[in-house]
Amino acid sequence: MLPSSQGPEGHDAWGTSRHSRLFPGRWLVHADLHNHTWLSDGAGDPSRCFASMRAAGLDVAAITDHSRWASAFLGLVGAPGWTGIDGRAWRQTASLADAANLDGEFVALRGFEWSHAAFGHMNVWGTQHFTDPLRTFPTMGRFWRWLERHGDDGLVTFNHPGTGRLRFSRFGYRPALAERLVGLEIFNKTDEYLFKDTDRAGESPLNQCLNAGWRMGLLGVTDEHGADWGHPDGKGRAGLFVGELSRQGVLEALAARRFFSSRIKGLRVDVALTSLGAASKLAEDRPAARMGTAVAHSRGPVRIQVDLDRGERWWGRRLNVQVLRPGRRLPTLAAALDVCVPSPDEPVIAFEVDLDPGEGDWLVLRVSDPSEPADSRATGQYARLGRGIAYTSPFWLEPPPKS
Repeated sequence: MLPSSQGPEGHDAWGTSRHSRLFPGRWLVHADLHNHTWLSDGAGDPSRCFASMRAAGLDVAAITDHSRWASAFLGLVGAPGWTGIDGRAWRQTASLADAANLDGEFVALRGFEWSHAAFGHMNVWGTQHFTDPLRTFPTMGRFWRWLERHGDDGLVTFNHPGTGRLRFSRFGYRPALAERLVGLEIFNKTDEYLFKDTDRAGESPLNQCLNAGWRMGLLGVTDEHGADWGHPDGKGRAGLFVGELSRQGVLEALAARRFFSSRIKGLRVDVALTSLGAASKLAEDRPAARMGTAVAHSRGPVRIQVDLDRGERWWGRRLNVQVLRPGRRLPTLAAALDVCVPSPDEPVIAFEVDLDPGEGDWLVLRVSDPSEPADSRATGQYARLGRGIAYTSPFWLEPPPKS
């Protein structure tokens, strides 16, 4: 494995440049933000977790052991394990993260996974406190209020969405958490949650979550329960574009939704969208928006530019890029374009597509590999596009300002 170097001119552990060809000034770091140890239901020693992930080439990592039933013991006995973390385990995780964290080289985060069998699981990072479903029983409402009561303390994600049959109260929107609830896991372990329950007439969690009004970035995570954190291939991970490799820099990138999900180690994806509609400014003044942000667009064509790379071995590789838009069960495919991964000397991938905000306010780019079999639940055109390997965080279409 090649040595990695941080900064916009460096390369990662797989030889991919960390420099975005579309938006200079920030650089790519690879993250895995959902991992378990034997402090809850994992198999590995937590004292080895961060070192394993750093050795695997990751730049950012988190321990997020389950918080579920330990409060039943009321602190009378040590209860971490299958019951989830208690106060002692929470403090131990903080000590391990602090010892592993080294600004400019490796970011280690502490978090917890609120775990409810019916409503679902949610990660919380950066908070000084933790809670579990026994403390917030019996509905999601008490957990929402716990989060809201702690103000800006911590960022939150929807984990492996759809594994709880109530799906976070059907992704019920909470305006007070709109800024802090930053992510939806689209890749968890080896599963692609675009298709969760769609083979049983259910709605795609991606479609349901974004249609509910949440402005979520899309994450990939390993959700590792073994003892080889960071090393298995094919599991989810995230790429963040940061201004500095520090906890503050990572949390800022997450809050800005400036990240993508992948299950290919060393992949770099960045996207720019420019409105070409009649209400836009003159061509030379049209600003390009980055994934995770809002775009002023009334109706008509937009130009999409895709920066896609995975080092020299992938130059010329055939992939497919899709534009996903709101749908009824699955997102609607507004476009599906066969592409070849360009070398640094070739132009980035670019194309135009018509978008009407009246058909929904969000769009997501998905990258698939047609040489690999599609998800067994995929139907129609999705089944012909091969295996999903990456998602960008969404763009949101907003009305242009009145002149």
